[in-house]
Amino acid sequence: MNATSTGALLLCRAASDTVAATAHLLRERVVLAPAGPGWSVLVPEGRPWQEDAEPVERVASGWATALAVAAPWPALALWWDPDRAGYTLASGFRRPVDYTWLADGTPAGEDEAMLTFAERLGLDPVLDVQALHGLTRPDADADAHARLLGLLAVLSRLGLVLPEGVRPGGAAADLQGGASAVPGARHLAGHGWRDTVRAELATVESGPLGPWLHGPRARRVAAGQLAVGLPLLAWALLPPRIRPGWATAGALLTLQGALGLAYDRIRAREAENDD
Repeated sequence: MNATSTGALLLCRAASDTVAATAHLLRERVVLAPAGPGWSVLVPEGRPWQEDAEPVERVASGWATALAVAAPWPALALWWDPDRAGYTLASGFRRPVDYTWLADGTPAGEDEAMLTFAERLGLDPVLDVQALHGLTRPDADADAHARLLGLLAVLSRLGLVLPEGVRPGGAAADLQGGASAVPGARHLAGHGWRDTVRAELATVESGPLGPWLHGPRARRVAAGQLAVGLPLLAWALLPPRIRPGWATAGALLTLQGALGLAYDRIRAREAENDD
């Protein structure tokens, strides 16, 4: 590992098309590329630690947590600086798992973290755990770079294949260049939750449910819900006998119809602005 290098990689156990929508959460320019069957790699530009002097460990861990909370698949951050290297595995709302090695490869984490790491990723409880266990023991011939490569070797049994030129320890520009050369790679610029939600909605609307969410058919359905819901709600609330069950049904139909028409109008307005 370059003694002066600082950087990070984000590995997601999901296809790149799936990861793209969530990657906007990072608020960072990244290159997203396939990394084997069911895996993707995100190579960040690295501005937080290059310009703002934030610790790379903290930034990378935060990114992994943000990705995992917003998606049903785990996210793994690999990070390194001149003094240390390590990883953070985030999965849903569970507490992240992390491990650190000093630059010379001296383990500085808890053995239990490796066991949890293997369990959450579905690694073999015997062979893979033995390999991970070796990364927690002193080895004069294995520095921090070698430790990260050993971790990747274990993950390769799950199908992870990093692109050529994308390896822990490299400079951000070199890593991004290697990822960009992969067929299917794309450059993303994150802008937070708004872009993520819009991307997710676009994905849903492009599927079989799309016509029922936005467009003429959706407007007809929403108008029909209002046409049924409003009279039903009024009738259910007529004195002297209040009908709570029918009132609830009428209120739900009215609310769904109103939301459907509002959503359709908002999406139509956004489409006009995009044009």
